[in-house]
Amino acid sequence: MRHVLSNPLKDSQSLAFAVLRVPFFLEPEYDEYKQYIESNRERLIKKWGGKEGWERQKRNHDLKGRGEKAGIPHFNLDRLASNSMASHRLIQHIGKRYGLNISEKLYDRLNVYYFVEGNALNDKPRLAKVAAETISEALEKDNNTINQMSMTEEEILAFLSGNEGRVEIENALAALQQIGVHGIPKFIIEGSRVVDGAAGPDAFIQIFREIETRGEVARGPIFADILGVSEDTIQRGSHTRESLLFDQVA
Repeated sequence: MRHVLSNPLKDSQSLAFAVLRVPFFLEPEYDEYKQYIESNRERLIKKWGGKEGWERQKRNHDLKGRGEKAGIPHFNLDRLASNSMASHRLIQHIGKRYGLNISEKLYDRLNVYYFVEGNALNDKPRLAKVAAETISEALEKDNNTINQMSMTEEEILAFLSGNEGRVEIENALAALQQIGVHGIPKFIIEGSRVVDGAAGPDAFIQIFREIETRGEVARGPIFADILGVSEDTIQRGSHTRESLLFDQVA
């Protein structure tokens, strides 16, 4: 996306992307009432039948190399694995309230929070603190958000402790099962093209260039209605040329 936004075929300020994060549970059976269940190292060793199997998976999938390309130079293998319903609900809620640009910034921060810092995604007090700080900072830099009042740490904790947004997450998980998505990462472009996460940057650039040349998107996000995300929120986008240039300057 960054490459296409930075190098448009035409000098058009309307070029933008709308990324809608669809929830997926790696371990759906994890107890939601526990802050964490085990370390990710323990989870993966069990999943792949022991240390030898886990080492083989790392080599086959080049997990370290892929992480470095994604901007994560170090994965904390002992990060705390937990039920992720709370974090999924939070990302969706922030996207609806402030727009996808802000929820993407929170998503990026939570990647560091979990993959690098090793914190549990079901540690609600810690999650609320980090989210409040991230949202406040993002709103200060974004003049295009409809609601400029940042949620407080207490408000976020109250949200995480409730059930708002749960049904939408459950419906999205059911929809993923119906269309045959049983692993991540997967990318659904124009509501129909399913691209595996193992695909290289060139594959995505080619698809995006085709759409850019055509001048229109054939179909919007198929999960927008399921997750309750408005058309206005989608149209405002998550990644724009304006925001990219601002980030480069900042």
